[in-house]
Amino acid sequence: MAAGHPRSSCSSQRLPKLAFLLLVMLAFSGIAEYYFLPFGADCRPRCTYRCSATSHKKPCMFFCLKCCATCLCVPPGIYGNKQVCPCYNSWKTKEGRPKCP
Repeated sequence: MAAGHPRSSCSSQRLPKLAFLLLVMLAFSGIAEYYFLPFGADCRPRCTYRCSATSHKKPCMFFCLKCCATCLCVPPGIYGNKQVCPCYNSWKTKEGRPKCP
């Protein structure tokens, strides 16, 4: 392969971007490790805590488990903090209300 070949310059331009992306991922891995669940992880303990303060436990658990299975994430705490899980936060009902507790 010739030194002036365009393919070699393209791959060398991608290297700094990939290194930066890797550093960002490592920096946020501690945060992501807590909030985001690996595929197939058990959502029940996090949803049990999320729904612990509501008087509507059965529907809360149903929708929390459904959202967790789809989004692989449950926000921390018993209320709010949905900005931590973008999928969980943006899933809405037909009426435009939040689907996930």
